[in-house]
Amino acid sequence: MKTSITTVTDGQKKQIRRFAEDALDRAIAEGLLDKDSIQNLIENGDEFQADIVASIKKHSLGNQHPDEEVPSNYTYPKEYKGPKPIADQIKALAEIFGLDPSQALEFAKNLPKLPDGAEGWFAVPSVDAIVAKHFPEVTPLNGAQKYCQAVQLVHAKIAASRSFYNYREGQITPAQLRVHARTAHALDLIAETQKGDPSRQGEAEADILIVAAQLGLRHRGKSVRRAREVFVQNEFGLGSLAVGSIILTHPERLVRWEELDMDCPGDEFSPGADGVFSRAPFFDFDGGGVRFGTSRLGNADDRYGSVSLFLPQ
Repeated sequence: MKTSITTVTDGQKKQIRRFAEDALDRAIAEGLLDKDSIQNLIENGDEFQADIVASIKKHSLGNQHPDEEVPSNYTYPKEYKGPKPIADQIKALAEIFGLDPSQALEFAKNLPKLPDGAEGWFAVPSVDAIVAKHFPEVTPLNGAQKYCQAVQLVHAKIAASRSFYNYREGQITPAQLRVHARTAHALDLIAETQKGDPSRQGEAEADILIVAAQLGLRHRGKSVRRAREVFVQNEFGLGSLAVGSIILTHPERLVRWEELDMDCPGDEFSPGADGVFSRAPFFDFDGGGVRFGTSRLGNADDRYGSVSLFLPQ
């Protein structure tokens, strides 16, 4: 035990603590905890700690679902030629959502080396920027509601541009859709590094963020659960807000049934709104248009691949 503890880096321990803090903040934001229920947790501290240790044991094991992979020959449609110039993507998102492109355009002038595994650079909107522009009535502290409002807007923008069907219409709510904790942490890091002049205190987050990503080919045929398990250290799932925005700037990525479609492992979905997040969203093409739905975390399908982002190494 002493040997394993000493081999854990300070950075790894800091990240795990951040996940725990984020989970607490999420539980409060989603109304699961208030002053009285937190006191109950404190009074049942031994049992609560044992549950945490059991969860650590469960989620720290590697190679748990090797059977959740199937062979796949599906690939991107021929119309898709790869990511468009990043400046063009930024300007397109700024026009679609009424956002300020200036900070993103400035950051795009000196992008770091593309991380291994990524196919290119993609522009995605900031949740806070979308909400500030379109939903100012949503309180700043309600992160779950902000995300759902932003996803609903992305869906509306896709529907306004092409045929679109949402199998989860009316279910994009904080009780059913949330960002996976690991992805939320990565996006926070990206937003922090892409602020304006770092020497200026309190510099605002950019309206549009730039991420290094791949659009599913790397994990084709894997279940979302399996894809999450085999992500490399600097790889994180992308959620339906980011993936939907990429579809807006790259509509040719989804154009026919005979193509590799897109799982969104950066999100979690609870079909019963009961705290059991057993599904993940997807975007695909069928019936002449784009569709949004969810599938079981353990479902391996040769027609789908998980979309992921990479932090610079």
